[in-house]
Amino acid sequence: MTTVHSSTGAVQRIAVLGAGTMGAPIARNLLRAGYEVRVWNRTLARAQGLAADGAILASAPTAAAAGVDVLITMLADGPAVEQVMTGPDGVLSGLEPGAVWIQMSTVGVDWADRFAKLAAQYDVAYVDAPVSGSSQPAEEGQLLILASGAGAEQSRLEPVFDVLGRQTLWLERVGDGSRLKLALNNWLAVLVEGMAETLTLSSALGLDPRLFVATIAGGPLASPYATNKGNAMIDADFAPGFPLRHAAKDAALATDAAHSHGAELPLTSALLGRWQQAIALGHGGDDVASAITASSATGDEEVYA
Repeated sequence: MTTVHSSTGAVQRIAVLGAGTMGAPIARNLLRAGYEVRVWNRTLARAQGLAADGAILASAPTAAAAGVDVLITMLADGPAVEQVMTGPDGVLSGLEPGAVWIQMSTVGVDWADRFAKLAAQYDVAYVDAPVSGSSQPAEEGQLLILASGAGAEQSRLEPVFDVLGRQTLWLERVGDGSRLKLALNNWLAVLVEGMAETLTLSSALGLDPRLFVATIAGGPLASPYATNKGNAMIDADFAPGFPLRHAAKDAALATDAAHSHGAELPLTSALLGRWQQAIALGHGGDDVASAITASSATGDEEVYA
């Protein structure tokens, strides 16, 4: 990981708004790298662990953002980001000249474009930089960062992104990070649902579902992500890496974006109904692998017991 060295214009103070599944490990890695990190979370008690790591906890978003060089938003959705950034008490009105807003939440195309225009109104540098990866890559500093619109800020932000990710894709047009993130998460959704349905088919045919996973593992029909989720489905191991409710939100963003551009996503549209069934069964906070429960008549977590 990168360590901060003081120099003119170097990033030293960073605010992280949102200390959930992704925001907390992002803040922790920045602390380990030597940055001064201020953290705000809607439920402040959930961020207490970061205080023990050296973070400064703030009671309000504006307090977290005061005097920082970089502001990172990692919140649930577009409306949540808009709420903390705008209005008389919004963060944008109080950012110091030269501060950069890095928007890392998955918000979809319309919100990403809206935030770029909003930042321009306040003369704030804005970088659309959603990430690909769940909680474990976030903890390990191995995220894939899809940074778009950085322009002249790229060299200044590279050390920050090097702390958080294994790779940063620098995209010229602002908002293309969010566009690529939708494409990636649509692919993820189709993989997960395909695995869930194929395990269900294997079981219905009287096969041990593990046989299917073992057969494709390491071959051209498999990806490590798909086989990992398959094993999690079989073991009913739904410890959240990427919560199902967030995956469903992202899949809905993909179908909405496609529709607004004259395209349709029949597979994604179909799986959304099934994922809402699993969420209704109480799996919204569980890992996306819990989508398998929609294939169980009872919703019982011991799907293959």
